[in-house]
Amino acid sequence: MRVIRKLLLLSVLGVFFIGCKAKRTVSQTRHHERAKTETVRVVKEKRKADDGLYPMPEDTGKFVRFNIDSPEEYIETFSEIAQMEMKAFGIPASITLAQGLLESGFGKGALALKTNNHFGIKCHTGWDGDYDFHDDDEKGECFRKYNHPMYSYRDHSLFLKNRSRYAFLFDYPSDDYKRWAKGLRQAGYATDKRYPQKLISLIERHQLYRYDKAVLGDAYGRRSQQAVAVNTAPSFHVVQPGDTLYSLSKRYSVSVDELMRWNYMYDTNLSVGQKLTVKTENYNK
Repeated sequence: MRVIRKLLLLSVLGVFFIGCKAKRTVSQTRHHERAKTETVRVVKEKRKADDGLYPMPEDTGKFVRFNIDSPEEYIETFSEIAQMEMKAFGIPASITLAQGLLESGFGKGALALKTNNHFGIKCHTGWDGDYDFHDDDEKGECFRKYNHPMYSYRDHSLFLKNRSRYAFLFDYPSDDYKRWAKGLRQAGYATDKRYPQKLISLIERHQLYRYDKAVLGDAYGRRSQQAVAVNTAPSFHVVQPGDTLYSLSKRYSVSVDELMRWNYMYDTNLSVGQKLTVKTENYNK
């Protein structure tokens, strides 16, 4: 039986859950035990009616695996979760889905299968949850592990929202997936230089931007158009105490090399009061 669209509609203080095929039977295997059947239940959490969040499945301590056979099925399974995360945190659903597809191998990659980690998020300092080891840039690296994929989606949102190096992304229009894709690479989410192009290709091939449009409604397209109108003219920054080329490159989503080239600089030294060109015509294309 295909893993398609058995959704649980749940009303929690006016917030409805459209999601992750949470109320269905899934197969799971723990260690060397025989495969069992586990029903994922949803906990009715008390939340503010306008907080944009939705109830997560109860963590029973058992590992839940989704059997997904194609990119299309992955998208159908997780698109509504990505939209709910977009409503709650402002990350474009298209970006979330594209990252999930790419990082997890549409749910069939070795890391995703053994950890439910769909975004390749490593343990990092301060992580006190479950984990497993996987060969990535180096052998035997520590990756976060979740009992349900929905926890991976939520952690991805929190990971981007709560880390200062990704803060500038949230200044981008939520319908501008191209800038988000480039910004993720710039902030260091991935080492692959072609990471933005890979995300953009997935978004356009599968028309993932339609999920951004579903969330934004009539506002879709207006935000990015306004941003383009603002950014087509040159823009300047007056250097303040504490400014560095690196911090300015993050703030204005350009590279240090571009700042140096635009301002005819031969070193990275700045002077307070110095006027720098930080955006040029069509700089973000």
